[in-house]
Amino acid sequence: MIHLTEVRDTLPEGVQLVAVSKFHPAELIREAYDQGQRIFGESRVQELREKQTALPDDIEWHFIGHLQPNKVKYIAPFIRLIHAVDSFKLLCEIDKQGRKVGRVIDCLLELHLAAEETKFGFTKAECLAMLEEGAWRELRNVRLTGLMCMASHTDEEARIRQDFHEASVFFDEVKTRFFADEPSFCQRSWGMSGDYPIAIEERATLVRIGSAIFGEREG
Repeated sequence: MIHLTEVRDTLPEGVQLVAVSKFHPAELIREAYDQGQRIFGESRVQELREKQTALPDDIEWHFIGHLQPNKVKYIAPFIRLIHAVDSFKLLCEIDKQGRKVGRVIDCLLELHLAAEETKFGFTKAECLAMLEEGAWRELRNVRLTGLMCMASHTDEEARIRQDFHEASVFFDEVKTRFFADEPSFCQRSWGMSGDYPIAIEERATLVRIGSAIFGEREG
């Protein structure tokens, strides 16, 4: 029993649902698919490859976890969006593998705004420095389409809102300075099962929701 409809009914127009299916079996994904869901998020390359071959071809697979450069080649032929690009090195590898398979791969730059040191991502200063340096403009097989972040791991709503608001304000700065003439740079990926209503208030366009749909994961 999944709770897809209940979650979708809470999302306003303009917010897309990424159903986080990691650790859940293909049968549950198929159930969500049969209810009309097409965007699914995975965070382990091997698991994603197995599901991609077993499930319908019109699924839009998003990679939402930390991606090691040496694993990019395995998902480059089919991945629709990579949410967590956390280094220029990774971006270059995605470009390289995209070129090999003749695809332009959409990517989001991951921001590290949360309090925890363990999270990946660019600081705002690092992100601006990379964009200002400009080498990314020479990459023909990747397309930067927005930003992604995770909020601090806390029950304190004020801190969660602060993180998402900071990301939203920073998105506007990046958009104005580097992507003003590129309508495709429009995605703001923040918000998960426990905090997505706040994320939506802070202008998320993609919310990554797993346990509220599928229940607690098995892994």
